[in-house]
Amino acid sequence: MAEVSKSRRKSAPQTAKSVKPRGKELVIVTGISGAGKASALKSFEDLGFHAVDNLPLELLLDFAKLVDKSTEIQSAVIVVDVREGQTLDRLPDILKSVKTVLNTRVVFLDAQDGVLVRRYSETRRPHPLRKQETVSRSIVEERQLLDPIRNVADTLIDTSTFNVHELRAHIQSRFGQDDRAKHLLVSCLSFGFKNGVPLDADLVFDVRFLPNPHFVPEFRKKTGKDPKVAGYVRSFPQTVEFLGRVTDLMLYLLPHYVAEGKSYLTVAFGCTGGQHRSVMMAVDMAKRLRSAGYRVKALHRDIPK
Repeated sequence: MAEVSKSRRKSAPQTAKSVKPRGKELVIVTGISGAGKASALKSFEDLGFHAVDNLPLELLLDFAKLVDKSTEIQSAVIVVDVREGQTLDRLPDILKSVKTVLNTRVVFLDAQDGVLVRRYSETRRPHPLRKQETVSRSIVEERQLLDPIRNVADTLIDTSTFNVHELRAHIQSRFGQDDRAKHLLVSCLSFGFKNGVPLDADLVFDVRFLPNPHFVPEFRKKTGKDPKVAGYVRSFPQTVEFLGRVTDLMLYLLPHYVAEGKSYLTVAFGCTGGQHRSVMMAVDMAKRLRSAGYRVKALHRDIPK
């Protein structure tokens, strides 16, 4: 997994008196079916949140009041999604009342359509709309139903690149401690330009200027993960200088992304085929950023599976 934090959108102006000081907290998890809401709910529960799945909207305000008065519940999380039906469009208005009772945040989980279709195919579960349509068509319809909720969400998490464990770690790091907004997951991604630039890349570096191990017979069938191939690429002064300059740039940029509220960043390195130079670069950059204290993973789009 990935997350985009954005400034809170307000349907109507609120005075400072309408929001209680930080203390008790309610998190509303919503989003597209198949994006990982069940896993997110479990992660919040493991953090000590009182968890409720699929609470009817008409009970949301009463639930908030119950949490506010409770001596045992400090934080709560509920899932509201397309199972609610046509009454979903009432959520933005209900939220206005709920936020006068508790500090409330809406977390919207999403994923790319192709990823969602694949997940449904793997699990063989029907889409919750349960209509005689393809999963792709159901996803389109669900997006239309959830659009008003997405517009009032405080946090958007794109889970397209997350597995269950990475989503769990992301939720726990972001919501499990006071400095959670300072957590950032950096993905160092290798790719080949001949297969196209990754659509989800935030920063792209072209390393095709480096000597190509493809033209060394003993390296042709290997990848940049191989120590000998990596050592060959590192042996050139331009590689050392480029790594140093990009490292300095990243260490300058990352704190600013954190301050802006960004929760994930994809840094892509591209060579011709995505086998050698870009792989070595993604691995080395991941090691450097990890040693600087950031959460980092290295991904390789185009190396043989």
